[in-house]
Amino acid sequence: MAEDRKRLIEVDFPLREVSIDSVHEKMCHSGHPKSFHLWPARRPLAACRAALIAALLPDPGNDEERKAIYKRLAGELTKVESKGVVKTETKGGILRWKRATENAEDLEWFREEICKVYEGRAPEVLDPFAGGGAIPLEAMRMGCKATAVDISPVAFFTLKCTLEYPQQFSGQTRPLPEFVLKNRDFMEEYYKKACGLKGKQLLSALEKLGLSKREEGASLWKDTEVTSRIEADLAWHVRAWGMWVREQARTKLAPFYPVIDNKPAVAYLWARTVECKNCRATIPLLKTLWLCRKANKRVLLTMQPNEMKTGAVFSIDDKVPVAGGNASQKSKLDERLGAATMTASGVKCVCCPAITTREDLRYLGKEGKIGYVNYAVVVNSNGYKQYRIPVAEESCVVSPQDLSNAFNEIPFGIPTEPVPKGGSRSGGGSPFTIHSYGLEKWSDLFLSRQLLTFGTLLSSIRAISSTHPSESEWDEAIKAYLFCALDKLIDFCSTLVAWQPPGETGGNTFTRWALQMKYDFVESAALNDGSASWKGMVEWITRPLLGHLKDSLTRSSKPNIILGSALKHQSKADLILTDPPYYDEIPYSDCTDFFYVWLRRALFDNKEFQQAFSDPLQPKWDQENFDGELIDDPSRFNGDKRISTATYEKGLDISFRNCHKSLANDGRLIIVFASKEHKAWESLVSATIRAGFTTLASWPIQTEMMNRTRAMNSAALSSSIWLVCRKRDPEAKAGWDTAVLEEMRENITDKLRRFWDDGIRGPDFVWSATGPALEAYSKHPVVKKTDKAGELMSVGEFLIHVRRIVVDFIVGNVLGSQQGTEVLDEATTYYLLHRYDFGTDAAPAGAVILYATACGLTDGDLTGRYDILASGKTSSKTAVEDENGDEPEADGSSGSKSEFKLQPWNRRKGKNLGMDTKNGRPIPLIDQLHKLMHLWKAADVGRVNNYIDERRIQRNELFKKVQQALIELSTGSERAMLESISNHLKSRGDSATTLFDK
Repeated sequence: MAEDRKRLIEVDFPLREVSIDSVHEKMCHSGHPKSFHLWPARRPLAACRAALIAALLPDPGNDEERKAIYKRLAGELTKVESKGVVKTETKGGILRWKRATENAEDLEWFREEICKVYEGRAPEVLDPFAGGGAIPLEAMRMGCKATAVDISPVAFFTLKCTLEYPQQFSGQTRPLPEFVLKNRDFMEEYYKKACGLKGKQLLSALEKLGLSKREEGASLWKDTEVTSRIEADLAWHVRAWGMWVREQARTKLAPFYPVIDNKPAVAYLWARTVECKNCRATIPLLKTLWLCRKANKRVLLTMQPNEMKTGAVFSIDDKVPVAGGNASQKSKLDERLGAATMTASGVKCVCCPAITTREDLRYLGKEGKIGYVNYAVVVNSNGYKQYRIPVAEESCVVSPQDLSNAFNEIPFGIPTEPVPKGGSRSGGGSPFTIHSYGLEKWSDLFLSRQLLTFGTLLSSIRAISSTHPSESEWDEAIKAYLFCALDKLIDFCSTLVAWQPPGETGGNTFTRWALQMKYDFVESAALNDGSASWKGMVEWITRPLLGHLKDSLTRSSKPNIILGSALKHQSKADLILTDPPYYDEIPYSDCTDFFYVWLRRALFDNKEFQQAFSDPLQPKWDQENFDGELIDDPSRFNGDKRISTATYEKGLDISFRNCHKSLANDGRLIIVFASKEHKAWESLVSATIRAGFTTLASWPIQTEMMNRTRAMNSAALSSSIWLVCRKRDPEAKAGWDTAVLEEMRENITDKLRRFWDDGIRGPDFVWSATGPALEAYSKHPVVKKTDKAGELMSVGEFLIHVRRIVVDFIVGNVLGSQQGTEVLDEATTYYLLHRYDFGTDAAPAGAVILYATACGLTDGDLTGRYDILASGKTSSKTAVEDENGDEPEADGSSGSKSEFKLQPWNRRKGKNLGMDTKNGRPIPLIDQLHKLMHLWKAADVGRVNNYIDERRIQRNELFKKVQQALIELSTGSERAMLESISNHLKSRGDSATTLFDK
C-alpha cells in the first residue's frame, strides 16, 4: 500500500447487513465448504469476506463513496413477508450465501480494487488459528495469498480439502473410469446435472454407451464394452469411486445386513442393558418409547415382562391415537405414553419395583456389565419408513475373526487409542462423560458391526490406487474426499447417536462438542439408501466441488498450509485475521481425535500426511518445548488449574507477539472473539497491548443462531466481536488515567447509540463497546494513575469503567431517560439489566458475572447479601436427559456453565427486606419496591402508606421510573400489582382503601 490510510473497517461497517447474511448462512448446509469435514466454531464466510474486504481497502474519506462501496459489498436492507411474518433481509451485494456467484461482476470489482491498492501484487493474509479454513478461503477468493496455520492434523487435512485441492484442480477434467460408464443410473445423473441433457439428447448419449434400456434386476455394472472417453471434473470422479467403494463393501458385508421381506433396513434401534440388582432381569435403558411422533404418524414401542420375568418383550403399536383436548393436555398425555425405563433417579426394572441408580449404572459400565439389545428395526417400504421387531436372521454376530480380517491390512488395526478424559471446564465438568461408563477406547464407541463396516469401507478406499493406476495427485485427492465422507459417516454412526422420533431420523455424534453417554441409540444401515448412508455422505461432500468452489478459486494463488503452532510460526503478512481459542470453551483436539484415529489409518500411505498422523493422538501440550494446543485444560498439567491457566495466558501472549513480528508496519490485525467471560476478554486485550498493538474499532457481528445447543448454556456470544488492531507507535508515551477515561467516554458515546439502534443487546452489547473504548487505552504502552504515584491502571480496571458506562446507557434506555442513572444503586441497576435482557429466565454465569462486575458487585453479593439471584446448574428438558438426549454429567452440569435466575418478588421474604440496616447502608430501590408489593398483597392500607411516607417514595422520581420500567417488563399478576401500586401513588389520599378492595 502506497500510504497508510485508515481502512474502511476502522470508520464504518455494514453491521446489520453482515449479521443478517451471516445468520442466514448458518442455516445453509448443502454445497457449503463446511460440508467437507466437521470442525468446531466455524465463522460464516459472509462475515469473513466482509471483514477482509473492509480491512484491505482504504476508507474513501467521505460518506457518499463509503456508502456506495458498502452497498456493492453488503447490498441494502429490505422488508420481506413470509407466512404472515415480516422480517428484514438483504437485497444485492456479495455476502449472502451464493450471491458471490450470482453477482460475480461485483466480486471481481473488489478483487481489482484490492489489487490496485497493493500496487498490483496480491496482499498476504495470515490466519495462525486456521481451523476449518473459512478465513483463508475468503482471502483466496479475494485474490490474496493465504497462509493457514493450525497445530491440529485434522485441521491440516481439512484445510487441504477445503483450500488446496479445489484450487489445484479447479477447471480440470480427467476421463471417467471405464467401470462407471457401464452404470446407467450414474451416467444418467451425470448427463443431466453436469451436461444439462434431457429428453432425446439424454437418451442419445446413453445409447452411445449401450445404456438405452433400464432392465429390472440388472447388475449395477452393465457387461458391455465401452469405447467412449468422457471427461469429468474431480467431483464426479469422487462420486464414481464412491459408488465403486460402496459396491465392494456391499459384496463383503451382505451377510451382516440381511434384507427381510424385500424391505431393506434403514436403521437399527438399540438400547443398552443392565441386570436388575434385585430380580436379575435384563433391563433395557430407554428414555422414551416413542419411535415416531408426527401429526399424521404416531408409532410407539410397547414393553412388558417376558413369561420367565428375565427381561422385556417388545412389540410395536403403529396406530397410536391422539388424546387430550388442548395442546398442553396432548403433550402431557404423550409424555406419559412415552415414559420408558429411565427416570430421574435411575432406571426402573420392567419385572420388579427396583431402581438401579445412575451411580450403579456407572459402576456396571466400568465393570463391563452393560450390554445391548436391538429392540426395533426401521425399514424402507417404497420410500416410507416402517417399524418392526428384529427377526432371528438379523441376530448375526460379528466375530473377533471377522473384525481381524477387516482390519488386517489397515495400518494400526482397530482404533484402540484412548479417549482423552478432558479437563473440567470453569463452572462445569468435563465435556466427556463416557469414561464414567467404561468407554475408554475409541473403538468402544461403536458396535462390532459398525467397526466392521468402517474397516471394509476404509480398505476399499485404500485399494483405489492399485485398482486405478493414474496420476498420483489426482488419485490422492479422490481418496482424500472419500476419507472425508467416511469421517462424516462415522460421525453419524456411533453409539452416541440418538434416534429422533419427531423427524424419524438419527442425529450425529457431535450435536455439540462433547462426548456424552446415550442410553439408547441408533445404528444406521450405512450401505443402504438413507440420510446417514455412505451414498448420502459421498454426495454431500462433493456438492461444494460441484457448486460453490467449482470456479471460485480458479484464479487464486496456491495456499500455504502449515501444520504448526501459532506459538512458533512467523511469516510476512499484510493482514492477520484470526479466531483464537478461548480458555476452555471447546476441547478442540480431544473432540477431533474422534476423527484423527480414523484418518491416521486412512492416510498412512500418503507421504504428505504420514508424519502428521504418526502419533496415536493429536498434539496436546509439550511443556519442555512450550508448544502445543492452546487451551486451558488442567488435565494436561496434573490437574493443576493455576498452571494450566497461566500456560494458556502465556501462550496467548506469545501468539500475538508472533503476529506483531509477522505483520507489516502498515498492516492490520483482526481478532474474532466470542466469549462472555470477562476474564477471557481481559487476557485477550492485555495480550494484544503487551504485544504492541492498539485497538482501533470493534464490530459485533451476529454469527450464531440462538436455537443452537450452546446458545444460552455457555459462555459463547450470539455475536462475534471483531476487534480491529494495528501496530502501536513505537514512540508512544505513557498515558494518564483521567485523560484516557475522558477520551474513552467521547469515543464510545456515538458507537453505543449505533449498536443499540442496530439491535445489539445483552452481553454482546457490553462487549461491542470494547473496541472504541480501548483505542484510548491501548495507544499507550501503559496508563498511569494520577492520584497514586507509581501505580498503573490495569486492563481490568479500565474495562470496569467501560462496562459501567455501557450499563448506565442500557439502564437509561430501560428507564426511558439517560439522566439520573448515575445515582441509581448497584443492586437495582443489576436487577433492571438482568430483567431487561433475560426476563425471569435463567441466565448463564458468564453474563451474570459480567453484569455484576459492571455494577460493582459480585455474583456472591447478588445471591447472598442482596438475595436477588438464585443459583443453580443448567437444567435439562427432563430429569433424565438434556435436549440432545445426553446423560447428565456426574456433577449434574451436563458440561454447561452454572445459571442464575432472578428471585421472584414473592420469594424475597427476608425480614429486613426494604428496611434500614444497622450498618446504615442505603436500601436498594428494588428492595423498597418488593417490600411495598408484599405490603400491598397483605391489603394493609396503613402499613402501605406508612412505608411510602417513611421512605419518601411519593416524591422519589427515580423510584417511579424503576416501577414503570418493571411494569413494562412484567406480565400477569405481577404487572397488575405494580399497576395498582402505581395508581395508588398517583391517587394517594383519595381512594386507597377501595383500590385495595379491588
